[in-house]
This record gives sequence, C-alpha cells and structure tokens, in this order.
Amino acid sequence: MRSKTSDAKLINLFLDMLAAEQGAGPNTLDAYRRDLTDFSEFLARTGFGFAGAQTESLRDYLADLDTRGFKSSSVARRLSAMRHLFRFLLNERIRGDDPAAILSGPKRGRGLPKVLSIADVDCMLTRAKELAQASEASASQRLRAMRLYCLLEVLYATGLRVSELVALPRSAARNDSRMIVVRGKGDKERLVPLNDASRQAMADYLAATQALETDRKKKASGSKWLFPSFGESGHLTRQHFARDLKELAATSGLAPRLVSPHVLRHAFASHLLHNGADLRIVQTLLGHTDISTTQIYTHVVEERLKSLVRDLHPLAEK
Repeated sequence: MRSKTSDAKLINLFLDMLAAEQGAGPNTLDAYRRDLTDFSEFLARTGFGFAGAQTESLRDYLADLDTRGFKSSSVARRLSAMRHLFRFLLNERIRGDDPAAILSGPKRGRGLPKVLSIADVDCMLTRAKELAQASEASASQRLRAMRLYCLLEVLYATGLRVSELVALPRSAARNDSRMIVVRGKGDKERLVPLNDASRQAMADYLAATQALETDRKKKASGSKWLFPSFGESGHLTRQHFARDLKELAATSGLAPRLVSPHVLRHAFASHLLHNGADLRIVQTLLGHTDISTTQIYTHVVEERLKSLVRDLHPLAEK
C-alpha cells in the first residue's frame, strides 16, 4: 500500500542522512537517487511504496532488472541501495520490519581491474608532453595540452580519484611541498606525495595559465581551482577530462575504450605493488577506508610472490 509519506520525500530524507552522517558526496548521492527512483517507479506500478513493500515485491524488482539486461554488478548495486534504504526506514520507525534483510544478491565473479602496462602509460605521457611543447600550437591550444599533460602526470604519480584530481586547489601547485592534502570520500583528508615530474608539470601549467591571463589583461585568476572551468562546479569536469584522455590514447596508438581516469588509478596501484610496495601503503595512498577494497589488486602481489620464490628460493629450479 502507498503511505502518506511519498517515496520522493523518503528518498530525500535518506539522502540527507547519507550526506550528514556518512559524508556522502554529490556523485554518491546522485547514484542512490537514480537507483531508488527507478525502484520507486517499479513499486508504483504494483500499487506499493517504500513503506508498504514486502520482500516478494523486492524480488520481483530484481527479476525485472535481470529481464532488462542489467549486469550482475548493477543488480548488486541496486540491491545494496535497497538494503541501506530499508535499514534507514526501520531505524527511523517508518517501518517495523526490513523486507530486504533476507534477500541474496546475484553471484558476482571476481572482476580484475583493467590495467595499462608501464610501457602504455609511458607512451601516453610522452605523447602528452610532445603536445604540450608543440611550438606551432596557439597559446590556448598549448595551454589545454599542458593541462592534459599535468593531469596525466599527477594522476599517475598519485592515484587520485578523478573527482579529487579535477578539484585540486591552486595552492597544490604554488608551494615547494612534496606532499599535497587531498579531500576524499566522506570529506576525509589524506596526505599524498608528489614526484618531481608531477610537481614540475603542475608548476609549468600554473605559470602558463598566469602568463595567458596577463597577456589578456586579466587579473591573476580569482579561481581557487588548479584546473578552472566556466561550468557550475568552477573546475574541469570528470567527463571533460575522460574525453581528453581518450583522444590522447587514440593519438598514442592505444585503444580509447581501454583508457579512462579510473584505469590510470588502477595502473598506479598495480605498478606500485608489482615493484614491491606494501598493500597497506597503497591502501593509504588510494584513500581506501577498508583494506578489502584494496585487495582487488592482490593478483598483482600473488604474481610477484611467485616470481620471488621462483627466482630467489635456494631450491628453485635453475
């Protein structure tokens, strides 16, 4: 049965709780809203709302997702959203039971992250640097190329989430510090080290930005962002960077479908582990709260351990 409190209002209350108590960011909240709105629309067609839906209706919705061709990972995400919602409704005494508590999700295979090789990343960095130094390009074209090179160097040097990367403040490039403070998920801050190449790329890009502003008789930009934009956020969007990255991949001889900001984050972690970094250190650098999230990369560690035993064990076959 439909309750007096609309599903839309319940979704808003739930999202307010996520933002206030768990520090959920805009992207997380948008994803929850989309998933729960779709669930609400399904229930409405059967005459139910969140407050009155029973377990069987939830099973019907999961079956409907399967019929619509959703991948198991997407179905699992929708189920997770439902579980969080009904736990919230139970805690707030809007419901007296939790119809999602006994549901089981789809079986999910162990998905390994796509990873670029060191040679692939080096090829992209080389190509990006060439474009940034192209003498025949106009000032604005060169600045855009320098921005992409800077983004790529910093991303591969730090493994930042793309949302963290595009929202870096100008102050990250203005001092001589070898560390930057990054505000990640849940509004948590962490220190991330920079290598020489990424620090130089940031300094060069900032200097070029300020020079162009001076040439155009503007004040030194009042924007607080390192990668400013005219959009609503005030800084470069994730989507814009992803498009530029795919274009760079194509000109570097790589398949664009295999390249994304997240794939480069995976490359950062995997290459560190392959070269002997501790899993806990990589967890800290990536900003993972739980080590289990970082353990998706253990296949890299396993391969390294096998090679160490093969190459260094005194009784290994020669």
